[in-house]
Amino acid sequence: MKIIEDFIAVFQSTIGDVLPIVLIIFITQYVIIRRPVTNLKNIIFGFVLVILGMAFFLVGLEEALFPLGDVMAKQLTNPDFLGVDRLVEYIQWDSYLWVYLFAVAIGFSTTLAEPALLAVAIKAQDVSGGTVSIWGLRISVAIGVGLGIALGTFRIVTGTPLHYYIIAGYIIVIVQTLFAPKSIIALAYDSGGVTTSTVTVPLVAALGIGLAGTVPGRSELIDGFGLIAFASLFPMITVMGYAQIGMWRAKRNMKIQALKDKKVIDSGKV
Repeated sequence: MKIIEDFIAVFQSTIGDVLPIVLIIFITQYVIIRRPVTNLKNIIFGFVLVILGMAFFLVGLEEALFPLGDVMAKQLTNPDFLGVDRLVEYIQWDSYLWVYLFAVAIGFSTTLAEPALLAVAIKAQDVSGGTVSIWGLRISVAIGVGLGIALGTFRIVTGTPLHYYIIAGYIIVIVQTLFAPKSIIALAYDSGGVTTSTVTVPLVAALGIGLAGTVPGRSELIDGFGLIAFASLFPMITVMGYAQIGMWRAKRNMKIQALKDKKVIDSGKV
């Protein structure tokens, strides 16, 4: 079967990709640090699982996620589905509302399923003593990715230059950085990177390329790429916004409590 042949080829390629990492780790451990590797059997078994998992995942991308994203983009932009004339060379941006809704949904759901983000959220809750909650961080990042991908699909439909959006977005990030709590800035910047990982990237890239290939007048190379940039940018905005809202609510609660305490004191004097 072709899928088995593809898996064997990918498995061999994955071994070649992982082998340099293994060599660097063992050379560093035995030559530089000069200490034996603890739990050697477990580590070797873990590397075998990593190679198998990566091979299965890469084959799954080629066989399922990339075709799925391409099919969804073609179906959502089909003139029959949009209810427009197939011969029209230019279609209004508001004809693609289902595409924007799908972009929000797929961006939000894939981000919640992102294992890298979950790992960062768990560690952030540990080191912050519970100040940063796991679900609070994951949902704020997911909202950012959903909104970013929706705006990215809007850019593809309208054909406006990518750099306008990126420049404007980073101006917002810079301004937010000046006012956001210092404890959240580094985490917000990291959140923009961890979300563009194994689950999100394949579907988002396939959606962008498929959308650009079906929208009249768009180039898959020029317009199809760039959605990942939105998926990396907007989580920084939403995470810092989440922290700023939390800081504002905390200050408001302190003021309310201070007023209540003052009233109690004043009533006691009377």
